[in-house]
Amino acid sequence: MPWQLAAPVSREVALAGPGSQLVLLGGLASPSSSSSAITALGLPAGTAQPLGSLPTAGHDAAGAVLGHRFFVFGGGASSTVDTVEALPQVPQGAATGSSATVVGHLPQPRSDAVAVVVGSEAYLVGGYDGTRPDPGVVATRDGRSFRQVASLPVPVRYPAVAALGRTIYVFGGMAVTGSHAGQPLATLQRIDLATGTARVVGRLPAPLAGASAIDIGGHLYVAGGTSSAAGPPSATIWAFDPRSNRLLAAGSLRAPVAYGAMAALGSTAWLVGGEAGGVPTATVQMLRPDPAFGVAGAPGAGSPYFGARLLVADRGNDRLLLLDDTGKIVWTYPNPTAPPPPGPKGFYFPDDAFFVHHGTAILSNQEENETIVEIGFPSGKILWTYGHPAQIGSAPGYLHEPDDAYLLKNGQITVADADNCRVLVINADGSLASQIGTTGRCVHQPPSAMASPNGDTPLADGNLLVSEITGSWVDEYTLTGQLVWSTHVAVGYPSDPQQLGPDLYLMADYSTPGGIVEFNRAGQILYRYQPTSGEGMLNQPSLVERLPSGVFMVNDDYRDRMVAIDPTTQAIVWQYGVTDHPGTAPGTLDIPDGFDLLLRNGTTPTHPQTG
Repeated sequence: MPWQLAAPVSREVALAGPGSQLVLLGGLASPSSSSSAITALGLPAGTAQPLGSLPTAGHDAAGAVLGHRFFVFGGGASSTVDTVEALPQVPQGAATGSSATVVGHLPQPRSDAVAVVVGSEAYLVGGYDGTRPDPGVVATRDGRSFRQVASLPVPVRYPAVAALGRTIYVFGGMAVTGSHAGQPLATLQRIDLATGTARVVGRLPAPLAGASAIDIGGHLYVAGGTSSAAGPPSATIWAFDPRSNRLLAAGSLRAPVAYGAMAALGSTAWLVGGEAGGVPTATVQMLRPDPAFGVAGAPGAGSPYFGARLLVADRGNDRLLLLDDTGKIVWTYPNPTAPPPPGPKGFYFPDDAFFVHHGTAILSNQEENETIVEIGFPSGKILWTYGHPAQIGSAPGYLHEPDDAYLLKNGQITVADADNCRVLVINADGSLASQIGTTGRCVHQPPSAMASPNGDTPLADGNLLVSEITGSWVDEYTLTGQLVWSTHVAVGYPSDPQQLGPDLYLMADYSTPGGIVEFNRAGQILYRYQPTSGEGMLNQPSLVERLPSGVFMVNDDYRDRMVAIDPTTQAIVWQYGVTDHPGTAPGTLDIPDGFDLLLRNGTTPTHPQTG
């Protein structure tokens, strides 16, 4: 959902315009108010420009682009109509548009139908005249003359319709008459334009009406809709396999909707508006096939970490959660067979958690419990500890606000001891191998002193990438405390920098509104994500990583969610947790403050340099 419409709309027509624009025509502005507006949306930003108006306000029409003109077929408001309206395509950015005019009439009044273009003709499929179903599949080149090419064996309203070559597929729809009148159906119908025949060729996984179907790159996708007349909308995105006539789960919408409008521009489909709870919405959703998000029909398809598991340090709930790629919780800590570590607070304030030893253990720093614990996975057994629970100190064996504990390949553990203003390198026996910074000297004066370090990411060259809160500094140090480079980055609160390339780094800005930045060693910000309001705004994100799928995964601490962000479109493409609503139930989080990714082979792709 990269942006929203200025006003809600559903049951409108959406057509791909010239250039990079999406044109919306008519629709419902509210459950009882039809619109006559024609609006162009410049993509990908969504800049709106009025193009004119329809002669009569209406909704539930079919639409198509023929011969450089936009066509609207039928529809209705108080009653179903037979009018065909058209207007010329307007070049993107043109100063003015022109109102549509009536250019023809359908063979009979028709609404709740869908139009699909094959070659130079538009084919109208489904719908009814206000009382009786219209099974006829009719074709037109100009909106004036029509010919019937087939008849649906199961007449339906509100089907999802798309074409592959000279074959049209009709997914579900709502029955008009009979024992199932007014209810969604699960029929899959195929129209062969070469022979002029239509027949039922299969069944959908569930009844579906008010969904949208689209061809993206020669593959058909079906999204949204509803499975019952008064039921909630669906979030499922299906991919269609024409060899088996089956729908395969391919992902999920960010917002479940029915009766929206969809159009494709290049490799991206746009699902605009729609209804939730019978009320029009202003949501705009992008759909883009991406093999990095999995294979349709496989569990986890549509996940940004397909084939992996996601570990979340759910700090506000004092627990660790492990999610599979379907979003199901498959492991927690503590649990009935794995009690918390000893101490007055038990397992308290898990700020970060990282898999170690090829996924057989987890290293977690308990920031306000002043400890580091290594937990066996999946046993939950405590394997190693450092620090004294709930006791602040700077003497050997003590910590003060430990952050980002990592296991190095040589078996040592590094941690940013933030309020002691030092980074420690600890041996496996608990002795101190080395220290970077002077204890209690909290100023940026490398290499002898650092100001509140909160990140110490291990690098491929064996060094550490350190973030200093005060002054917003990022440094690279050797394990023995030699400074390699240091730079100031213009963020409010630097948090946990990561290296992406030879001179490219990624970091969270733990501010309100929070952000994500890419920068170089000169401190130049090369990329920034920082919405100041709305669903995309972050509130004190503390860790961001680039996943193998190419998205940014970030724990959005104080909006109680994990989100994945497409860096190109800056749209949230996945989420776990309910925005601004902390909780303990499945699907909810409370101040998630760290995460890690574990592949099936036991590797950790976001920090391969660790042990």
